[in-house]
Amino acid sequence: MKFSRADKSRLAEWWFTVDHVLLYAIIVIVAAGLVLSLAASPAVALKKGLPPYYFVERHVIFSLAGVVIMLGVSLLDPPAVRRLAGLVLAGAMVGLIAVYFLGEEINGARRWLSIEGHSLQPSEFAKPAFVVVSGWLLAEARRRPDMPALPLAMALYAAFAGLLVVQPDVGQTLLATIVWTAMLFVSGLALTGAAIIAVVGAVGLYVAYLYFPHVSYRIDRFISPQPSEYGQGERALRSFVEGGFLGRGPGEGTIKTSLPDAHTDYIFAVVGEEFGSLACLAIVALFAFVVIRALRHAEHEPDIATRLGIVGLALMFGFQALINMGVNVGLLPAKGMTLPFLSAGGSSTLAISLTLGMLLALTRHRPDADRLKKPRLKPNLSSVRP
Repeated sequence: MKFSRADKSRLAEWWFTVDHVLLYAIIVIVAAGLVLSLAASPAVALKKGLPPYYFVERHVIFSLAGVVIMLGVSLLDPPAVRRLAGLVLAGAMVGLIAVYFLGEEINGARRWLSIEGHSLQPSEFAKPAFVVVSGWLLAEARRRPDMPALPLAMALYAAFAGLLVVQPDVGQTLLATIVWTAMLFVSGLALTGAAIIAVVGAVGLYVAYLYFPHVSYRIDRFISPQPSEYGQGERALRSFVEGGFLGRGPGEGTIKTSLPDAHTDYIFAVVGEEFGSLACLAIVALFAFVVIRALRHAEHEPDIATRLGIVGLALMFGFQALINMGVNVGLLPAKGMTLPFLSAGGSSTLAISLTLGMLLALTRHRPDADRLKKPRLKPNLSSVRP
């Protein structure tokens, strides 16, 4: 793609201001997801009685749609990103309320809405919008202490977390709490409040352990697994041992035939078995690079609302990947959280695309407006004769 510096179109402006390195890293992750879909999905589809490339075709369609969404959103400026986030958040919150009444119950949880035969998970779209809106509220609380922006940010977090808990979706609640607490800390507002939120989150996790059977079951199995048990987590961990450094080879793995979620929650284990630990480390490096690159932009961003938005979106993306990979290698109990762009799933792929589109938009290079202003004309007083 070539543009002239004299070209004043919106597309040319985007091309000269977007972070090309960050964009290329994201595209590499998307491409890796397509390759891994070919490795993991056919066996799962056949096991479910579907055409062998059913999940592959869906992954390709949603990935292409996601790239279009990501590039389209990345054209926006920061105020437009915040307006978009407000609209998406309003719609997603309505969807979260509707899920409680109309959602289909799967494995004891109501997280999905069925629309024209397709499943939609509102919480996935709410996450990036929640981060951007929260960043704006925290920035307003710092800029204008006379406004009740901080109480509004806390109320928004409480409402979002509450709607996630009643589904119940403890993993997403934990992710939102970690990211929101980090943003509160970075904003410099109520640092003791950030510590309080962390304590409240720990207490909430304990309450979830007491009152949600599936949470207590997963934590108990993680802490004290039975020697005779050989469940999904244990099988996933074993796949890394069987794969070694270089893997058994594409298509040679067996985990995808024994796990029903091999193409979603446990795609990282498929990578470990078929492509080896070195490929897993390369994927970890890719995700880490995207997060660190974005945080470097945040470090030099003068506008606090934009800075907090970058930090929140980057951490949301990074922690989701970290949690998924942690579950796969046995460091965390099962959470049911996808690996961005690598796991199959329409809502997840489109929502992650929205997240990274907002991230690309907020990290675009924008010269300081003050440096672009022409200096005021001042009279040459020395030339004025009395």
